[in-house]
Amino acid sequence: MKITPLIESLRRGWLSLGHRWVVVALMVLVPFGVTWFFIDMMDPGLPMKVPTAVVDLDQSPLSRKVTRNLASSQALAVDYKAESFHEAMDDVRSGKIFGFFYIPEGFQRDAVSGRGPMLSYYSNLTFFVPGTLAFKGFKTVAVTTSGGVVQTSLVQSGVDEASVGALLQPVVINESGIHNPWLNYNIYLSNSFLAGVIALMVLLVTAFTVCHEIKSGTSPEWLRSAGGSMFIALLGKLAPQTLVFSAVGVAIQGILYGFCHFPLYNHAMHMIVAMVLMVIACQSLAVTVCCLLPNLRLSLSVLSLLGILSFSITGFSFPVQSMYGSIGVFSYIVPLRYYFLIYVDQALNGIPIYYSRWYYVALLIFPLVSLVGLPRLRRKCLNPVYVP
Repeated sequence: MKITPLIESLRRGWLSLGHRWVVVALMVLVPFGVTWFFIDMMDPGLPMKVPTAVVDLDQSPLSRKVTRNLASSQALAVDYKAESFHEAMDDVRSGKIFGFFYIPEGFQRDAVSGRGPMLSYYSNLTFFVPGTLAFKGFKTVAVTTSGGVVQTSLVQSGVDEASVGALLQPVVINESGIHNPWLNYNIYLSNSFLAGVIALMVLLVTAFTVCHEIKSGTSPEWLRSAGGSMFIALLGKLAPQTLVFSAVGVAIQGILYGFCHFPLYNHAMHMIVAMVLMVIACQSLAVTVCCLLPNLRLSLSVLSLLGILSFSITGFSFPVQSMYGSIGVFSYIVPLRYYFLIYVDQALNGIPIYYSRWYYVALLIFPLVSLVGLPRLRRKCLNPVYVP
């Protein structure tokens, strides 16, 4: 590798960044802006007091007690009282509430007589987090109410209260959140989503800077400045971006683990290395797509789709093991998946780095794969033909 072409290529890469402030904004302002947004929005750790409603058709002392139990729940805010099932369902569809608790007519009469009344609750899981919280709160109150009715019936039948307690709950369950005892959703979501935003920006900026040379017809000059080597041309073009993206990613990690005090149960260098390798792997994936589709519009479209889908297929909110095989297989072709696994192992669980070694190796494979397509990309750069 000649030093002069490399220096010239690096100079061209730095100048191209300085001439495109929109690209710099995507590299710096967007990641930091999204970081501020998420940290501020998720500062409570978990959404509390989800708007819900109660449909009480019984209006008995027992049904009012159930309503008070719902209102005292930490996760629910019973701000609405509907007169009928259809009215409550309309409120759910309009977005006023995320669920409602349905108490049928004759609830207390059937409960006292042992006829087994039915309590129903409905939650809108279109909005996953508030819908899930509403479902959890409703279920807790329903189970508690059912246990209270059974306890009252057994005591009235002559069974002592100590025996009733043992019958209703023979096994006492002690729940403990491992490494996140606060059940802080911000700890989980921000670490995953912010890395995904950085990965998406890396994919788009890399594809734009590479394919824009072909679109504008300056790719032959770009290659000449690198001594005719496609590898040196890409190294000079992408090295400044690698430095900027890595610095931004490490700074965001510093905000999460230093300023926000998110759990980091291992050495910080493990996550720093993972961030740098993820940036390089995303750049390599973008180069691979550019080799296959050396067209600015097509490459940006494919990488935008892949970057957006990576938020869903990498296991943030739904385990890959439970996905359909034809869908889950795509999670292994995006670098974000391996960064997420490293985060879970190193930052959240704090296990020895030995057990995460293959995830680091997987990130290193992406640059090797991109080398295969460099001859094709070089031919396209020597003969740039822009296809709109």
